Amino acid sequence: MASKDAPPHWDHRMRQRLQRGEAAALGELYDRFATLVHGLARRVLGDEPAADTVTREVFAHVWEHPEAYDHERHGPLRSWLAGLTHRLAVQRLRTTKAAALARDESGSTEELERDVCRASVAARADYIVNAMPAPLRDALDLAYFQRRDYRQTATDLGVTEDEARRRLRLGLQLLSTAHDAGRPPGQGGAA
Repeated sequence: MASKDAPPHWDHRMRQRLQRGEAAALGELYDRFATLVHGLARRVLGDEPAADTVTREVFAHVWEHPEAYDHERHGPLRSWLAGLTHRLAVQRLRTTKAAALARDESGSTEELERDVCRASVAARADYIVNAMPAPLRDALDLAYFQRRDYRQTATDLGVTEDEARRRLRLGLQLLSTAHDAGRPPGQGGAA
């Protein structure tokens, strides 16, 4: 388990502490997940100040409504926070784009939805990469960002070539779900 992942008992204790109104619990939650929340918001919005605002909104929501998180329904607290961030960032993006379209009547609602869809896919891809196990993430980083082939990736990671190919294939399979999740229902092609 990665160090940023929290076991279910930590999630449960955190929820209890927040429900009791422990400010230190909110601080601990912020320290653990602010980078994730801010990164997702920035990826959706493409704007640092707007991402700062969404980050504040997410943690304010958690503080004001700690009962909204239920491990049985939402899974890990990290996933719930990512989903909440995504929802609030997309709402902000829609509001901002709709206001811009109203000022500049040359835009269209389809264009707005395409922008929201692209931002949603990008944010989901970021989350998937950050949430995947380190061996998969490291292999993808070497192969795609550092432009290593699978043989060089295997050497750099100290694994067999078959293992490097397996990690790359699995990492790409996980990333492909980001695009599938961003496609509007009933649309088969790329956005």
